Amino acid sequence: MAQSEESQERFWESFHGPNMGYIEEQYELYKENPAAVDSSLKELFDKHGAPDHVRREKGSSQQVTQSGPAIGDVKKLTSAMKLVEAIRRFGHMESDIYPVGRDERETNLVKPETYGLTEADLRSIPASWLWEQAPSGVDDGLEVIERLKALYSGTITFEYDHVNNDDERAWLLDYIESARFNKGVTDDKKTELLRRLIEVENFEEFLQKTFVGQKRFSIEGLASMVPMLDEVVKNSIDDNIEHIMMGMAHRGRLSVLAHVLGKPFDKIFSEFHHSPDKELIPSEGSTGINYGWTGDVKYHFGATKDVKEENNPSGTRITLANNPSHLEFVNPVVEGFARAAQDDRYQKGYPSQDFKKALPVLIHGDAAFIGEGVVAETLNFKGLPGYQTGGTLHIIANNLLGYTTDQQDGRSTRYASDLAKGFEIPIIHVNADDPVACVSAITIAYEYRQKFHKDFLIDLVGYRRYGHNEMDEPRATQPKLYQDIDNRLTSAEVFAEKLEQENVIEANEWKKMKDQVTANLREVYENMKENDSGDAEAKRMPKALTNGLDQFDTSIPLEKLKKLNKDMQNRPEGFTVFRKLERILKRRENVLEEGNKADWGAGEALTYASILNDGIPIRLTGQDTERGTFAHRHMVLHDAETGDRYSPLHGLEDTQASFDIRNSPLSEAGVLGFEYGYSVQAPNTLVIWEAQFGDFANAAQVIFDQFISAARAKWGDKSNLVMLLPHGYEGQGPEHSSARLERFLQLAAENNLIVANVTSSAQFFHLIRRQAAMRGREEARPLVLMTPKSLLRNQRVASEAKEFTEGKFEPLRNQPNLKVSKKNAKRLVIGSGKVMVDIEEAIANADEKFDWLRVLRLEQIYPFPAKQLEKELKELPNLEEIVWVQEEPQNMGSWNFVNDHLRELLQEGQTLRYIGRPRRASPAVGEPNVDKTEQKQIIQKAINPSEGGDSSERN
Repeated sequence: MAQSEESQERFWESFHGPNMGYIEEQYELYKENPAAVDSSLKELFDKHGAPDHVRREKGSSQQVTQSGPAIGDVKKLTSAMKLVEAIRRFGHMESDIYPVGRDERETNLVKPETYGLTEADLRSIPASWLWEQAPSGVDDGLEVIERLKALYSGTITFEYDHVNNDDERAWLLDYIESARFNKGVTDDKKTELLRRLIEVENFEEFLQKTFVGQKRFSIEGLASMVPMLDEVVKNSIDDNIEHIMMGMAHRGRLSVLAHVLGKPFDKIFSEFHHSPDKELIPSEGSTGINYGWTGDVKYHFGATKDVKEENNPSGTRITLANNPSHLEFVNPVVEGFARAAQDDRYQKGYPSQDFKKALPVLIHGDAAFIGEGVVAETLNFKGLPGYQTGGTLHIIANNLLGYTTDQQDGRSTRYASDLAKGFEIPIIHVNADDPVACVSAITIAYEYRQKFHKDFLIDLVGYRRYGHNEMDEPRATQPKLYQDIDNRLTSAEVFAEKLEQENVIEANEWKKMKDQVTANLREVYENMKENDSGDAEAKRMPKALTNGLDQFDTSIPLEKLKKLNKDMQNRPEGFTVFRKLERILKRRENVLEEGNKADWGAGEALTYASILNDGIPIRLTGQDTERGTFAHRHMVLHDAETGDRYSPLHGLEDTQASFDIRNSPLSEAGVLGFEYGYSVQAPNTLVIWEAQFGDFANAAQVIFDQFISAARAKWGDKSNLVMLLPHGYEGQGPEHSSARLERFLQLAAENNLIVANVTSSAQFFHLIRRQAAMRGREEARPLVLMTPKSLLRNQRVASEAKEFTEGKFEPLRNQPNLKVSKKNAKRLVIGSGKVMVDIEEAIANADEKFDWLRVLRLEQIYPFPAKQLEKELKELPNLEEIVWVQEEPQNMGSWNFVNDHLRELLQEGQTLRYIGRPRRASPAVGEPNVDKTEQKQIIQKAINPSEGGDSSERN
């Protein structure tokens, strides 16, 4: 750390006479070759600079006026300096941060004898030589060591040597060593902390006794988490932060809901459903909290709370996100919440971001933090322009165990927090039984975040008083640890004893507090009504979800569309586009003129431009999304000479909505979770995520399963998120062919999703515009869209201008370029996606007539357009068979989903047949020639009059 010239002079002034001569002689060697001097002297010169200016200023005739017995031994001084730095770096290794389960911790790295130092040696060194900012009362080296050990090896300790920013390290060192974080902890504050711990612990004890054996994932052993969060809320209100976005798993969730979010006790009690003596419902006037219609277990629910103070009349909203049992997967969702709250999207270009509008707080489990990859994915967001949120406060709720797994079996690192070091996140370890230290820790973390807008992590080290849940018996797997826990007073009792010893509270005063809290809980419980409504029934989904999707007008006047297309040709003055790319973009100028067609890239650009023109912001992210994985999009241009960036959609006139397009990190679970969270928090924004290849979405399966498909039914969270998943069989092997369409159809129920596979740029236009039109409405739901790869430049998916300006999205579409003879049709071929374009091409290249054939494209697979298909079938009087055709293997794709729907529509004597690849373990073959042969056979079977494929007859 660089020193000022003044402080360097003060240091060297302490050396006199022969000592100074020796120092200067060594410094001359150091200048020629730093490695030529003793390493301790090298460190001295590196830190304090040149000593010879002191002699020049004082004059060579100045004589020694004072000396000490250790001044003549330079190595003693440098060894003491090494000891000081070791305490700062390694003091945590013998800190008192474990309430239970650890014997006394010590390390030779912070012992004076390791450096050849005695107490006498240390006493002979002035304190200022070792610690420039030594407080009054610290006069010599021994007192420096004792004071620093108290700071770095107590119930709170610090790791920040891995932080590479000099300003941040200097700030942290000053904050810690000036003990600013401990100032202001008055006796009244301590009493308040004790009362809070008693409220938390007695709430848990009441649940334990009243609802015997019910799971609740108690906070006991980590109760100090609540006053820590109280401090975050207080500071956020004082700083006018609009949103505190919180995410946490199960441990302590009910206590956080009750004490931080203010969820009524009777509401929580009612969610235990029954006690030995009564069925429960909340009392009249209890705060209502909206959930979905199927609900969830009590320790998965979140809540919101609005807090207003005189100094913050606009208020601060606290949000605890709903969270499934997949522990850490809520992390990116919360970051998405925060980013959406920070962005101002109602302006051209990229949104403007204000870090002060939202503060993310994430509470992790110790085993999950180091064990779940989504944690690293989320930490990686901290410095990325499209994903940063100005710093997240992380708390590891460290109960020393992962279910029944000991630490040595669950991680390869010393601490659960060590993952954060790779992201240069400062770390505090703190003993959960010292609430003063815990509140001090969160104070440092909060102030650091506010100053540097970066993440901070607190490892809150405690224990769990019961098993993984209250039905679990932990003594079978951790007998020694639970012997310590059984013999340990609770956090409140430990703190109460300490305050009694300090004469902060009177003897047994804490017991009176405890009795009062218990009496209040008992009163709430006794006043609850009994539920006499009979057997509980599941709620039904909102009626709006059953109303269909055909009420949205997605057409747009031709002149407006042409104007938008023209605006997208604008460039900043002097902006030079790569020559080859400019030719591609130039071709888009006339796509709306008569006789021309807009391919997929042009149609997609028109889609987004028209939505922005409607005043609807768009956020579009994914791996390589700016250009497009298949080089079709080009929505961020790079100046060929300067490298400057420009998006054609930022130059639209008369548009006051942001277009936020970002290349994402190489992540699926983290990024998709972030975009889902963004879409929930910003329901009036069209949020789109694109997978690089559709099958890569597999890495985000938890987000699809637990959040996107089920969150509204479970928790009432509403999302209009769009997911673009490239899909289609072109011989590129298993991972580059299938977006696993079958998995989304398997998740589809209660109109929770829209699953589509469209085959024209106009269909994409109307589908996405319909999705934008549903924003913020009850009809809103996520859209899973299979998008093309090889078809992107195929003119068979290009659309004329009138297809954009007229009509709307067609869930069931006539096969283009095929004359329809409904009277003669004997076979109806139905399919979805690229294979239908292949069939169109095969028919166009064939010589025979196909008046016996009717072909329909199922563009929206879910919700299945049963009524429209039924109407079509009634117009085919001589139909003998329905053939479902697909590219995917029989156990994949849409077949297993559409089979039941099609079978219900069969009339007497009609058969249903499947044409496609056989059942397989892998989605596609790896050899392009084999794939090509298979594809050709599928097409020929579909359009050949002779029967082929698997059939079943309606009986």
